[in-house]
Amino acid sequence: MGLTSVGIGSGMDINGIVSALVQAESAPKVAKFDADEGKLNAEISAMGALKSALTEFQDSLEKLTDPDTFIARKVKLSNSGFISATADEKAVPGSYKVEVEQLAESQKLGSAPVVDATAALGEGTLVFGVDGEDFTVAVETGDSLETVMQKINDAEDNVGVTATIINGDNGPQLVMTSDKTGIDKQITVTATDTDGGTGLADTFTMTELSAAKDAVLYVDGLKVTSSSNTVDNVITGVSITLTDADLSKSTQLTVSADSDAVKSSVEGFVESYNELMDTISNMSGYDADTKKAGILQGDSMIRSIQSQLRGVLSSSYDSEDGSTMLANIGVKTTQQGTLEIDDKILNSALENDMTQIKDMFSTEDTGLAARLDGLVETYVQTGGTIDSRDETLDNQISRITDSREQLTRKMVSYEARLLKQFNAMDLVVANLSAQSADLTSRLASLPGVVPKK
Repeated sequence: MGLTSVGIGSGMDINGIVSALVQAESAPKVAKFDADEGKLNAEISAMGALKSALTEFQDSLEKLTDPDTFIARKVKLSNSGFISATADEKAVPGSYKVEVEQLAESQKLGSAPVVDATAALGEGTLVFGVDGEDFTVAVETGDSLETVMQKINDAEDNVGVTATIINGDNGPQLVMTSDKTGIDKQITVTATDTDGGTGLADTFTMTELSAAKDAVLYVDGLKVTSSSNTVDNVITGVSITLTDADLSKSTQLTVSADSDAVKSSVEGFVESYNELMDTISNMSGYDADTKKAGILQGDSMIRSIQSQLRGVLSSSYDSEDGSTMLANIGVKTTQQGTLEIDDKILNSALENDMTQIKDMFSTEDTGLAARLDGLVETYVQTGGTIDSRDETLDNQISRITDSREQLTRKMVSYEARLLKQFNAMDLVVANLSAQSADLTSRLASLPGVVPKK
Protein backbone atom coordinates (compact mmCIF):
# COMPACT_ATOMS: atom_id res chain seq x y z
CA MET A 1 0.00 0.00 0.00
CA GLY A 2 1.43 3.37 -0.99
CA LEU A 3 1.78 6.43 1.27
CA THR A 4 -1.35 8.53 1.43
CA SER A 5 -2.30 11.92 2.77
CA VAL A 6 -5.29 10.49 4.62
CA GLY A 7 -5.00 7.03 6.15
CA ILE A 8 -7.24 4.53 4.38
CA GLY A 9 -7.57 2.43 7.47
CA SER A 10 -7.52 5.09 10.17
CA GLY A 11 -8.87 8.13 8.33
CA MET A 12 -6.19 10.29 9.97
CA ASP A 13 -4.29 13.16 8.17
CA ILE A 14 -0.97 11.35 8.27
CA ASN A 15 1.00 14.03 6.35
CA GLY A 16 -0.36 16.77 8.60
CA ILE A 17 0.52 14.83 11.75
CA VAL A 18 4.03 14.02 10.49
CA SER A 19 4.62 17.63 9.42
CA ALA A 20 3.56 18.87 12.86
CA LEU A 21 5.85 16.39 14.60
CA VAL A 22 8.81 17.38 12.39
CA GLN A 23 8.09 21.05 12.98
CA ALA A 24 7.90 20.51 16.74
CA GLU A 25 11.23 18.70 16.67
CA SER A 26 13.10 21.22 14.49
CA ALA A 27 11.56 24.57 15.50
CA PRO A 28 13.52 25.11 18.76
CA LYS A 29 16.80 24.28 17.05
CA VAL A 30 16.06 26.54 14.03
CA ALA A 31 15.06 29.36 16.37
CA LYS A 32 18.37 29.01 18.23
CA PHE A 33 20.30 28.97 14.94
CA ASP A 34 18.48 32.14 13.85
CA ALA A 35 19.13 33.91 17.15
CA ASP A 36 22.79 32.92 17.26
CA GLU A 37 23.37 33.86 13.62
CA GLY A 38 21.59 37.20 14.07
CA LYS A 39 23.78 38.02 17.06
CA LEU A 40 26.93 37.07 15.17
CA ASN A 41 25.95 39.19 12.15
CA ALA A 42 25.23 42.10 14.48
CA GLU A 43 28.69 41.66 16.01
CA ILE A 44 30.28 41.63 12.54
CA SER A 45 28.45 44.86 11.70
CA ALA A 46 29.59 46.36 14.99
CA MET A 47 33.19 45.37 14.23
CA GLY A 48 32.94 47.20 10.91
CA ALA A 49 31.59 50.34 12.57
CA LEU A 50 34.27 50.15 15.26
CA LYS A 51 37.04 49.77 12.70
CA SER A 52 35.70 52.74 10.74
CA ALA A 53 35.54 54.92 13.87
CA LEU A 54 39.06 53.92 14.89
CA THR A 55 40.38 54.67 11.40
CA GLU A 56 38.77 58.13 11.39
CA PHE A 57 40.31 58.81 14.80
CA GLN A 58 43.68 57.64 13.48
CA ASP A 59 43.37 60.06 10.54
CA SER A 60 42.90 62.95 12.99
CA LEU A 61 46.33 62.17 14.46
CA GLU A 62 48.21 62.72 11.19
CA LYS A 63 48.87 66.44 11.65
CA LEU A 64 49.72 66.00 15.32
CA THR A 65 52.47 63.49 14.48
CA ASP A 66 54.13 66.07 12.19
CA PRO A 67 56.46 68.48 14.05
CA ASP A 68 55.98 71.04 11.25
CA THR A 69 52.38 71.48 12.41
CA PHE A 70 53.66 73.15 15.57
CA ILE A 71 56.09 75.51 13.86
CA ALA A 72 53.66 76.74 11.22
CA ARG A 73 53.77 80.45 10.51
CA LYS A 74 51.13 82.97 9.53
CA VAL A 75 51.41 86.38 7.89
CA LYS A 76 49.55 89.56 8.78
CA LEU A 77 49.58 92.58 6.43
CA SER A 78 48.84 96.17 7.43
CA ASN A 79 47.66 96.84 3.88
CA SER A 80 46.39 94.20 1.45
CA GLY A 81 46.26 96.52 -1.55
CA PHE A 82 49.80 95.95 -2.80
CA ILE A 83 50.98 92.48 -1.78
CA SER A 84 49.81 89.10 -0.52
CA ALA A 85 52.12 86.73 1.32
CA THR A 86 52.47 83.27 2.81
CA ALA A 87 55.08 81.83 5.16
CA ASP A 88 56.37 78.31 5.76
CA GLU A 89 57.90 76.80 8.89
CA LYS A 90 61.34 78.25 8.03
CA ALA A 91 60.12 81.84 8.36
CA VAL A 92 61.46 83.79 11.32
CA PRO A 93 58.84 85.65 13.37
CA GLY A 94 59.24 89.39 12.93
CA SER A 95 57.94 92.51 11.20
CA TYR A 96 59.13 93.85 7.82
CA LYS A 97 58.40 97.01 5.82
CA VAL A 98 57.61 96.31 2.15
CA GLU A 99 57.31 98.95 -0.60
CA VAL A 100 56.50 98.17 -4.25
CA GLU A 101 57.95 100.50 -6.87
CA GLN A 102 57.15 98.54 -10.03
CA LEU A 103 55.37 95.35 -11.09
CA ALA A 104 56.98 92.87 -13.43
CA GLU A 105 55.46 92.97 -16.90
CA SER A 106 55.70 90.85 -20.02
CA GLN A 107 56.79 92.18 -23.40
CA LYS A 108 54.33 92.78 -26.23
CA LEU A 109 55.34 92.96 -29.90
CA GLY A 110 53.20 93.98 -32.87
CA SER A 111 53.57 92.95 -36.50
CA ALA A 112 53.31 95.38 -39.39
CA PRO A 113 49.65 96.18 -40.16
CA VAL A 114 47.99 94.36 -43.05
CA VAL A 115 45.03 95.33 -45.20
CA ASP A 116 43.10 92.08 -44.67
CA ALA A 117 43.65 89.61 -41.82
CA THR A 118 42.26 86.83 -44.03
CA ALA A 119 44.54 87.50 -47.02
CA ALA A 120 47.45 85.19 -47.82
CA LEU A 121 50.82 86.29 -46.42
CA GLY A 122 53.22 84.15 -48.41
CA GLU A 123 55.09 80.95 -47.70
CA GLY A 124 57.95 80.26 -45.28
CA THR A 125 58.74 79.82 -41.58
CA LEU A 126 58.45 81.87 -38.42
CA VAL A 127 60.72 81.15 -35.44
CA PHE A 128 59.65 82.52 -32.05
CA GLY A 129 62.02 82.57 -29.07
CA VAL A 130 61.58 83.33 -25.36
CA ASP A 131 64.12 82.91 -22.57
CA GLY A 132 66.54 80.80 -24.61
CA GLU A 133 63.89 78.46 -26.04
CA ASP A 134 62.17 78.62 -29.42
CA PHE A 135 59.57 76.98 -31.64
CA THR A 136 58.83 77.13 -35.36
CA VAL A 137 55.58 77.76 -37.22
CA ALA A 138 55.36 76.72 -40.88
CA VAL A 139 53.45 79.23 -43.01
CA GLU A 140 51.91 77.54 -46.03
CA THR A 141 50.50 78.92 -49.27
CA GLY A 142 47.20 80.62 -48.54
CA ASP A 143 47.82 81.07 -44.80
CA SER A 144 46.58 84.43 -43.50
CA LEU A 145 47.31 86.49 -40.39
CA GLU A 146 44.37 84.74 -38.71
CA THR A 147 45.78 81.33 -39.69
CA VAL A 148 49.22 82.20 -38.32
CA MET A 149 47.66 83.42 -35.06
CA GLN A 150 45.87 80.09 -34.65
CA LYS A 151 49.02 78.09 -35.45
CA ILE A 152 51.05 80.02 -32.88
CA ASN A 153 48.50 79.47 -30.12
CA ASP A 154 47.95 75.79 -31.01
CA ALA A 155 51.63 74.84 -31.32
CA GLU A 156 52.38 71.96 -28.95
CA ASP A 157 55.97 73.15 -28.50
CA ASN A 158 54.99 76.77 -27.87
CA VAL A 159 57.52 78.13 -25.34
CA GLY A 160 55.34 80.92 -23.98
CA VAL A 161 53.93 83.19 -26.68
CA THR A 162 50.27 84.16 -26.98
CA ALA A 163 49.07 85.74 -30.22
CA THR A 164 45.99 87.83 -30.91
CA ILE A 165 44.85 90.21 -33.64
CA ILE A 166 44.19 93.86 -32.84
CA ASN A 167 42.24 95.80 -35.47
CA GLY A 168 43.80 99.26 -35.13
CA ASP A 169 43.43 102.41 -37.23
CA ASN A 170 46.27 101.32 -39.52
CA GLY A 171 44.79 97.87 -40.10
CA PRO A 172 44.93 94.44 -38.40
CA GLN A 173 48.14 93.66 -36.52
CA LEU A 174 49.27 90.43 -34.89
CA VAL A 175 50.18 91.18 -31.26
CA MET A 176 52.35 88.68 -29.42
CA THR A 177 52.65 88.61 -25.65
CA SER A 178 55.23 86.69 -23.66
CA ASP A 179 53.68 84.47 -21.02
CA LYS A 180 56.68 85.23 -18.82
CA THR A 181 57.44 88.54 -17.12
CA GLY A 182 60.82 90.24 -16.73
CA ILE A 183 63.36 91.93 -18.97
CA ASP A 184 65.13 88.61 -19.60
CA LYS A 185 61.95 87.09 -21.07
CA GLN A 186 61.78 89.08 -24.32
CA ILE A 187 60.33 87.67 -27.54
CA THR A 188 62.40 87.22 -30.68
CA VAL A 189 60.82 86.69 -34.11
CA THR A 190 62.66 85.48 -37.22
CA ALA A 191 60.74 85.36 -40.52
CA THR A 192 62.04 83.45 -43.56
CA ASP A 193 60.30 83.55 -46.96
CA THR A 194 60.63 80.42 -49.11
CA ASP A 195 58.46 81.43 -52.08
CA GLY A 196 60.81 84.06 -53.49
CA GLY A 197 58.78 86.95 -52.04
CA THR A 198 59.12 89.13 -48.95
CA GLY A 199 55.57 88.89 -47.55
CA LEU A 200 56.49 87.20 -44.28
CA ALA A 201 59.60 89.28 -43.65
CA ASP A 202 57.67 92.48 -44.32
CA THR A 203 54.71 91.53 -42.15
CA PHE A 204 56.80 90.25 -39.26
CA THR A 205 59.01 93.28 -38.92
CA MET A 206 58.13 93.62 -35.24
CA THR A 207 57.53 96.78 -33.20
CA GLU A 208 57.69 96.77 -29.39
CA LEU A 209 54.31 97.82 -28.04
CA SER A 210 55.03 97.24 -24.36
CA ALA A 211 58.47 96.72 -22.84
CA ALA A 212 59.26 93.85 -20.50
CA LYS A 213 59.90 94.97 -16.93
CA ASP A 214 61.30 93.49 -13.76
CA ALA A 215 59.48 93.94 -10.48
CA VAL A 216 61.16 96.35 -8.07
CA LEU A 217 60.41 96.36 -4.35
CA TYR A 218 62.09 97.37 -1.13
CA VAL A 219 62.18 95.25 2.03
CA ASP A 220 63.23 97.27 5.06
CA GLY A 221 64.84 99.70 2.63
CA LEU A 222 66.80 97.06 0.70
CA LYS A 223 66.13 97.06 -3.05
CA VAL A 224 65.00 93.76 -4.59
CA THR A 225 64.62 93.12 -8.33
CA SER A 226 62.65 90.13 -9.62
CA SER A 227 61.57 88.94 -13.06
CA SER A 228 58.35 87.64 -11.49
CA ASN A 229 55.67 89.27 -9.39
CA THR A 230 55.96 86.32 -7.02
CA VAL A 231 59.11 86.77 -4.97
CA ASP A 232 60.26 83.82 -2.86
CA ASN A 233 62.66 83.85 0.08
CA VAL A 234 63.61 87.52 -0.06
CA ILE A 235 62.53 87.10 3.54
CA THR A 236 63.49 83.57 4.60
CA GLY A 237 60.50 81.24 4.33
CA VAL A 238 58.18 83.96 3.00
CA SER A 239 56.63 84.13 -0.47
CA ILE A 240 55.43 87.59 -1.52
CA THR A 241 53.12 88.21 -4.48
CA LEU A 242 53.02 91.78 -5.81
CA THR A 243 49.59 93.02 -6.88
CA ASP A 244 50.02 96.80 -7.25
CA ALA A 245 52.77 99.41 -7.12
CA ASP A 246 53.05 102.75 -5.33
CA LEU A 247 56.37 103.67 -3.80
CA SER A 248 54.71 106.24 -1.57
CA LYS A 249 52.72 103.51 0.19
CA SER A 250 54.27 100.86 2.44
CA THR A 251 52.95 97.58 3.83
CA GLN A 252 53.94 96.18 7.21
CA LEU A 253 54.37 92.41 6.89
CA THR A 254 54.36 90.52 10.20
CA VAL A 255 55.33 86.86 10.56
CA SER A 256 54.24 85.01 13.70
CA ALA A 257 53.62 81.49 14.97
CA ASP A 258 50.34 80.11 13.64
CA SER A 259 48.80 78.97 16.90
CA ASP A 260 45.37 78.91 15.24
CA ALA A 261 46.47 76.01 13.02
CA VAL A 262 47.73 74.08 16.04
CA LYS A 263 44.54 74.78 17.96
CA SER A 264 42.47 73.59 15.01
CA SER A 265 44.44 70.32 14.95
CA VAL A 266 43.95 69.82 18.70
CA GLU A 267 40.22 70.55 18.39
CA GLY A 268 39.95 68.08 15.50
CA PHE A 269 41.70 65.45 17.61
CA VAL A 270 39.33 66.00 20.56
CA GLU A 271 36.25 65.94 18.31
CA SER A 272 37.34 62.72 16.62
CA TYR A 273 38.15 61.06 19.96
CA ASN A 274 34.72 61.97 21.33
CA GLU A 275 33.04 60.56 18.22
CA LEU A 276 34.98 57.33 18.76
CA MET A 277 33.86 57.20 22.41
CA ASP A 278 30.23 57.79 21.35
CA THR A 279 30.47 54.90 18.90
CA ILE A 280 31.94 52.62 21.56
CA SER A 281 29.33 53.74 24.10
CA ASN A 282 26.46 52.96 21.73
CA MET A 283 27.89 49.50 21.11
CA SER A 284 28.68 48.59 24.70
CA GLY A 285 26.26 50.61 26.83
CA TYR A 286 22.71 50.06 28.06
CA ASP A 287 19.77 52.12 26.80
CA ALA A 288 17.45 52.70 29.75
CA ASP A 289 14.65 53.93 27.48
CA THR A 290 14.56 50.87 25.24
CA LYS A 291 15.90 48.60 27.98
CA LYS A 292 18.33 47.11 25.48
CA ALA A 293 22.03 46.46 25.87
CA GLY A 294 24.53 47.28 23.16
CA ILE A 295 25.65 44.39 21.00
CA LEU A 296 29.16 44.56 22.50
CA GLN A 297 28.20 45.15 26.12
CA GLY A 298 30.78 43.50 28.35
CA ASP A 299 33.04 42.72 25.39
CA SER A 300 36.65 42.33 26.52
CA MET A 301 38.09 43.94 23.38
CA ILE A 302 36.00 47.07 23.88
CA ARG A 303 37.10 47.33 27.50
CA SER A 304 40.72 46.88 26.41
CA ILE A 305 40.48 49.65 23.78
CA GLN A 306 38.97 52.07 26.28
CA SER A 307 41.52 51.23 28.95
CA GLN A 308 44.50 51.54 26.61
CA LEU A 309 43.32 54.84 25.14
CA ARG A 310 42.74 56.36 28.56
CA GLY A 311 46.16 55.18 29.67
CA VAL A 312 47.86 57.00 26.80
CA LEU A 313 45.78 60.15 27.29
CA SER A 314 46.52 60.38 31.00
CA SER A 315 50.28 59.83 30.63
CA SER A 316 52.94 62.48 31.14
CA TYR A 317 55.31 63.34 28.26
CA ASP A 318 58.84 64.70 28.43
CA SER A 319 60.02 67.72 26.46
CA GLU A 320 62.95 70.13 26.34
CA ASP A 321 61.17 72.35 28.87
CA GLY A 322 60.09 69.63 31.30
CA SER A 323 57.19 67.20 31.27
CA THR A 324 53.56 67.90 30.44
CA MET A 325 50.25 66.16 29.86
CA LEU A 326 46.97 66.89 28.13
CA ALA A 327 45.38 68.38 31.24
CA ASN A 328 48.19 70.97 31.42
CA ILE A 329 47.19 72.41 28.04
CA GLY A 330 43.47 72.48 28.82
CA VAL A 331 42.38 69.11 27.40
CA LYS A 332 40.60 67.25 30.18
CA THR A 333 38.64 64.01 30.55
CA THR A 334 34.97 64.25 31.56
CA GLN A 335 33.09 61.85 33.82
CA GLN A 336 31.59 60.31 30.68
CA GLY A 337 35.06 59.43 29.38
CA THR A 338 35.08 62.04 26.61
CA LEU A 339 37.48 64.97 26.24
CA GLU A 340 36.72 68.67 26.64
CA ILE A 341 38.82 71.77 26.01
CA ASP A 342 39.34 74.68 28.38
CA ASP A 343 39.94 77.44 25.81
CA LYS A 344 41.60 79.79 28.28
CA ILE A 345 44.20 77.23 29.34
CA LEU A 346 44.77 75.98 25.78
CA ASN A 347 45.22 79.50 24.39
CA SER A 348 47.72 80.32 27.13
CA ALA A 349 49.65 77.11 26.45
CA LEU A 350 49.73 77.81 22.72
CA GLU A 351 51.06 81.29 23.43
CA ASN A 352 53.69 80.32 26.01
CA ASP A 353 54.45 76.59 25.79
CA MET A 354 54.41 75.66 22.08
CA THR A 355 57.64 73.66 22.41
CA GLN A 356 56.14 71.49 25.15
CA ILE A 357 52.98 70.97 23.12
CA LYS A 358 55.02 70.03 20.05
CA ASP A 359 57.15 67.55 22.00
CA MET A 360 54.15 66.03 23.77
CA PHE A 361 52.25 65.35 20.56
CA SER A 362 54.85 64.83 17.85
CA THR A 363 57.92 63.19 19.39
CA GLU A 364 58.65 60.22 17.14
CA ASP A 365 57.56 56.84 18.55
CA THR A 366 57.04 58.10 22.13
CA GLY A 367 54.83 61.16 21.61
CA LEU A 368 51.12 61.06 22.42
CA ALA A 369 50.03 61.05 18.78
CA ALA A 370 52.55 58.36 17.82
CA ARG A 371 51.50 56.13 20.73
CA LEU A 372 47.81 56.53 19.91
CA ASP A 373 48.50 55.86 16.23
CA GLY A 374 50.45 52.70 17.07
CA LEU A 375 47.74 51.51 19.46
CA VAL A 376 44.94 52.01 16.93
CA GLU A 377 47.01 50.39 14.19
CA THR A 378 47.13 47.08 16.10
CA TYR A 379 43.33 46.95 15.84
CA VAL A 380 42.68 48.29 12.32
CA GLN A 381 45.62 46.95 10.32
CA THR A 382 45.12 44.09 7.87
CA GLY A 383 45.29 40.93 9.93
CA GLY A 384 44.95 42.97 13.12
CA THR A 385 42.78 42.38 16.17
CA ILE A 386 39.50 43.37 14.50
CA ASP A 387 40.21 41.27 11.40
CA SER A 388 40.98 38.29 13.64
CA ARG A 389 37.71 38.84 15.49
CA ASP A 390 35.83 39.01 12.18
CA GLU A 391 37.42 35.75 11.10
CA THR A 392 36.33 34.07 14.33
CA LEU A 393 32.76 35.33 13.87
CA ASP A 394 32.71 34.18 10.24
CA ASN A 395 33.85 30.72 11.34
CA GLN A 396 31.05 30.58 13.91
CA ILE A 397 28.49 31.47 11.25
CA SER A 398 29.93 28.76 9.00
CA ARG A 399 29.49 26.23 11.80
CA ILE A 400 25.86 27.32 12.23
CA THR A 401 25.35 26.86 8.47
CA ASP A 402 26.81 23.36 8.75
CA SER A 403 24.52 22.62 11.71
CA ARG A 404 21.49 23.84 9.73
CA GLU A 405 22.36 21.49 6.88
CA GLN A 406 22.88 18.64 9.32
CA LEU A 407 19.50 19.34 10.96
CA THR A 408 17.82 19.41 7.54
CA ARG A 409 19.22 15.99 6.70
CA LYS A 410 18.18 14.67 10.10
CA MET A 411 14.63 16.03 9.73
CA VAL A 412 14.29 14.49 6.24
CA SER A 413 15.24 11.13 7.74
CA TYR A 414 12.96 11.70 10.72
CA GLU A 415 10.03 12.59 8.45
CA ALA A 416 10.56 9.49 6.33
CA ARG A 417 10.68 7.30 9.44
CA LEU A 418 7.46 8.79 10.82
CA LEU A 419 5.66 8.39 7.50
CA LYS A 420 6.76 4.77 7.35
CA GLN A 421 5.57 4.13 10.91
CA PHE A 422 2.22 5.86 10.45
CA ASN A 423 1.68 4.14 7.11
CA ALA A 424 2.38 0.78 8.70
CA MET A 425 -0.05 1.58 11.51
CA ASP A 426 -2.65 2.63 8.97
CA LEU A 427 -2.18 -0.66 7.12
CA VAL A 428 -2.73 -2.62 10.34
CA VAL A 429 -5.85 -0.61 11.11
CA ALA A 430 -7.11 -1.21 7.56
CA ASN A 431 -6.56 -4.98 7.92
CA LEU A 432 -8.29 -5.07 11.29
CA SER A 433 -11.20 -3.11 9.88
CA ALA A 434 -11.49 -5.55 6.99
CA GLN A 435 -11.36 -8.53 9.34
CA SER A 436 -13.99 -6.93 11.59
CA ALA A 437 -16.29 -6.33 8.66
CA ASP A 438 -15.85 -9.90 7.43
CA LEU A 439 -16.52 -11.32 10.89
CA THR A 440 -19.62 -9.20 11.26
CA SER A 441 -20.87 -10.42 7.89
CA ARG A 442 -20.30 -14.05 8.80
CA LEU A 443 -22.06 -13.74 12.13
CA ALA A 444 -24.99 -12.05 10.49
CA SER A 445 -25.43 -14.96 8.09
CA LEU A 446 -25.68 -17.60 10.88
CA PRO A 447 -29.16 -19.28 11.36
CA GLY A 448 -31.28 -17.61 13.98
CA VAL A 449 -29.27 -14.37 14.01
CA VAL A 450 -31.41 -11.35 13.55
CA PRO A 451 -29.49 -8.40 12.06
CA LYS A 452 -29.56 -5.17 14.03
CA LYS A 453 -31.56 -2.39 12.51
